[in-house]
Amino acid sequence: MERQDVEAKYKWHTEDIFSSDEAWEGAYSEAEASIDFKRFEGTLGTAEGVHAFFTAQEDAGKRLEKLYLYAHMKHDEDARISKYTAMQARAMALYVRFSSESAFAEPELSALDEDVLRSYLQDVRLQDYDYFLRTLLKNKKHILSAAEEKLLASGGEIYGQFQNIFSMIDNADLKFGEIDDGKGNKLELTHGTYGVILHGTDRALRKRAFEQYYAGYIGLKNTIAATYYGNVRKDVFLSQARGYDSCLQRALEGEDVAECVYSNLLSAVHESLPTMHRYIALRKKLLGLPEQHMYDIYAPLVADAELKMPYEEACKLVAEGLSPLGDEYCALLRKGFSEGWVDVCETTGKRSGAYSTGVFGLHPFVLLNYQQTTHDIFTIAHEMGHSLHTYYSNATQPYAKADYRIFVAEVASTVNEVLLLRYLLAHTEQTGMKKYLYNYFLDMIRTTLHRQTMFAEFEYIAHDKAEKGEPLTSENLCEVYLGLNKQYYGDAIVHDEQIAYEWSRIPHFYTSFYVYKYSTGIVSAISIADRILREGESAVKDYKNFLRSGGSDGPVELLKIAGVDLTKKDAFEAAMHAFEEALRQLEKLTA
Repeated sequence: MERQDVEAKYKWHTEDIFSSDEAWEGAYSEAEASIDFKRFEGTLGTAEGVHAFFTAQEDAGKRLEKLYLYAHMKHDEDARISKYTAMQARAMALYVRFSSESAFAEPELSALDEDVLRSYLQDVRLQDYDYFLRTLLKNKKHILSAAEEKLLASGGEIYGQFQNIFSMIDNADLKFGEIDDGKGNKLELTHGTYGVILHGTDRALRKRAFEQYYAGYIGLKNTIAATYYGNVRKDVFLSQARGYDSCLQRALEGEDVAECVYSNLLSAVHESLPTMHRYIALRKKLLGLPEQHMYDIYAPLVADAELKMPYEEACKLVAEGLSPLGDEYCALLRKGFSEGWVDVCETTGKRSGAYSTGVFGLHPFVLLNYQQTTHDIFTIAHEMGHSLHTYYSNATQPYAKADYRIFVAEVASTVNEVLLLRYLLAHTEQTGMKKYLYNYFLDMIRTTLHRQTMFAEFEYIAHDKAEKGEPLTSENLCEVYLGLNKQYYGDAIVHDEQIAYEWSRIPHFYTSFYVYKYSTGIVSAISIADRILREGESAVKDYKNFLRSGGSDGPVELLKIAGVDLTKKDAFEAAMHAFEEALRQLEKLTA
């Protein structure tokens, strides 16, 4: 559809941010004038000076966030409209200036004696910044001089161009053409329709779509490889400039995450790969295929058990599934569904996929491309988990501590998915639907835990090669990716030549070392959701305290509020046990 054909009730309310583009322009001028931090240079040696600087920085930051949010959302409505592309670029340029002009602060603060910084921690005026100051003390050795920090900050707009280039390739320029749907009709192949076809029952159509979809990326393999290599080289440059041993170390320390969490994840997933291979073999058997291909990996194992319903019914089902989280939580869900938080329909030029976004002082927003599939119903629950995490955090924490770390960003979303799945399993007596739901649960863990860990390994290997001076090309990236695909999926599937190029279509690779957090997120979520169902109100109370905690401490410490300790192996083992138990149930039902 074109956007003008969509009913208003299915569109998000960007007017809640700014009433019009003209209002945005007025706010832009005000924000531009608010970025003036030169007067604070040399004043951070006293608590009074620090407080004055943080106050001015916070005011400018709030203005910039609203500007960028509006431009970003309008751009994502239709990437073909150059006006909003330009507005987004202007907002980003202001962000770069903001970062550059305030870049003196961390070096100036880090140069202070530790006793002075610790005295700031005791000052009541700076209590909103206590976690920032603790982190500063911890990371002093990686903070450069004021001039060097300003120089690095001025490159911010350049650092983001690799992601922007891929986004324009993927969402605006790359066309997959039309495909014969097998019934004599021509269907436009898009990111959304490809996902629907891959989850469908028509194997010949899946094969055609798989080959045609990947042909688009293979045709641009060298351009995309060069873009990704540029992004990795940017990571290497920033890591070396700050004195980190590796890009991974920089990413983990930047998130305040212990390295044992990463190693716990990899070791747990590697140990569980025989169970994964067992599941892939069961899929082949149940599908009755002499050969199972990568385009069969999402095919339904149970006929006519797909949950298909209009958007309104899906929202009602999600609210019912999340009822263990209490009346307050579900009331907020319904508020979001009815009051313009969500942009529902896939339209020409609209950004693919789904996300939740928001800024301090406003309700969150959700972008969907809703299709009537089980996956998209779970996507509603997933993205609203993000949104309510943001809502609770913003309502409880001050601005300085409201923005939670990316590491915990996928926990609330996945708790919602697990609770919805458990609800559906508990409320069906039909054997076919139970088979379907166990299959769905297994695929949820496979795609969110195993597959994202495979992505994380790919990122690690790619960065390691670049750190050692080895250029990244489409050839060696494909070699690495295909090797991992074989390791993770085993011998019960044909590793089609196209799958070697899957790395070229993953947008998250341009936010390096992001994807492993999906894996730790589902590990945490399984433990939290099962504790909520097991213990009830006390577990819900702890979980909501976690949601309200925002960015007030390190993410691994915050998860402990909800009863999850990722520095130990218990939660990882519980997730692997959940995967094996679901597989055992499916094997039993299909024996």
